Amino acid sequence: MAKYLLLKHYRGAPASVNDVPMDQWSPEEISAHVQYMNDFAARLEKTGEFVDGQALAPEGAWVRYDGEGRPPVTDGPFAETKDLIAGWMIIDVDSYERAVELAGELSAAPGAGGKAIHEWLEVRPFLAAPPTITE
Repeated sequence: MAKYLLLKHYRGAPASVNDVPMDQWSPEEISAHVQYMNDFAARLEKTGEFVDGQALAPEGAWVRYDGEGRPPVTDGPFAETKDLIAGWMIIDVDSYERAVELAGELSAAPGAGGKAIHEWLEVRPFLAAPPTITE
């Protein structure tokens, strides 16, 4: 089994087919979308393929270590990442092909008008071992 990150973006990926921003959806459309996501995760829990998933709030900060005895430094305005990453799901599947299959299914979550979003999802494998350095 291999772990993959299915990364959902607010912006930055190619436009989805049903490209209506979530802040323009009705409460019913948002509920249907969240229910789809929950049902998808529950089904993968039963097959042992679900590891974790979360939606991210728009708030956040960049933090940096600034030396011994000094408080961490926070900076803003926020980098684009805060605006880009909407949420993620971690799956543990037998193959890359299965990860792509599941990402395609997740892409069909309903959006505005109850129609499938067909959004682009980023599929990234977890690093199984540290990279080897050759000199």
